[in-house]
Amino acid sequence: MPRNIREDDNIKFLIEAILELRDLEEGYDFFEDLCTMTELKSMSQRIVVAKMLRDKRVYSEIVKETGASTATISRVNRSLIYGCNGYDEIFKRLAEKGDK
Repeated sequence: MPRNIREDDNIKFLIEAILELRDLEEGYDFFEDLCTMTELKSMSQRIVVAKMLRDKRVYSEIVKETGASTATISRVNRSLIYGCNGYDEIFKRLAEKGDK
């Protein structure tokens, strides 16, 4: 198994497939087919936690509003600080669109 996601052909295939989605309805349909509700809730929780951390919200508020564990919040926070800036790029684009 490759150690870097950029070296994994299956992950590349998944990301390429996601990039082919044309609208929100296609996104709903694709992810409903691809993921369990638990997986979707987990991923959506992480992006909401990331947004709240970027908005300078404190852990106790994030736990209360999202139900995320402090371990999850810490892991997301590490990604925001030391990651690849993926969250930041998406938040920037959403802000430009006026979505969030």
